[in-house]
Amino acid sequence: MDTIECIKTRRSVRKYKSEPVSKEDLNKVLEAVRWAPSWANTQCWELVVIDDPEVKKQLQETLPSGNPARNAVVDAPYLIAICGKKGVSGYKKGEPMSVYGDWMMFDLGIATQNLCLTAWSLGLGTVHIGFFDHKKAKEVLGLPEDVEVVELIPLGYPDHEPKAPPRKSLSDFVHWNRFGNKKEL
Repeated sequence: MDTIECIKTRRSVRKYKSEPVSKEDLNKVLEAVRWAPSWANTQCWELVVIDDPEVKKQLQETLPSGNPARNAVVDAPYLIAICGKKGVSGYKKGEPMSVYGDWMMFDLGIATQNLCLTAWSLGLGTVHIGFFDHKKAKEVLGLPEDVEVVELIPLGYPDHEPKAPPRKSLSDFVHWNRFGNKKEL
């Protein structure tokens, strides 16, 4: 599968088969994070891979009952907690180098996109879960003070084929030379 096809066909998967994921495929998905670009190569990410049903159940309890990905947390063979070290990315000698301060979220976004696209290319599904009690999840995971859990990502074989949501056209968000200057490609 080429890159553009992978990007266009990847979907949020919330229902998983019980079929196990091979250690080889799991390793490929984790390697994709390892090779993600980051601010000054700080690699601020920390991943916690969860396969223990009890820990997955505890993390499921951090999601509100209305979260549509709630069951995916326990049903997928793996749950990956995407965590990041605070105050590392975007800093030099302890000072922020950008008006946006900590660059951790940006770097984690890139790393997570690598993870999700690699998973999809291997026939595996994922979904981004950001709506949960981060403080409780941090306790469940035993994270140190300087590491935050940002999102949870179930990983497994899809049990359904989600449809693509509508997308904006390029002319809706592409500006030329100055904001507001739009033209068709």
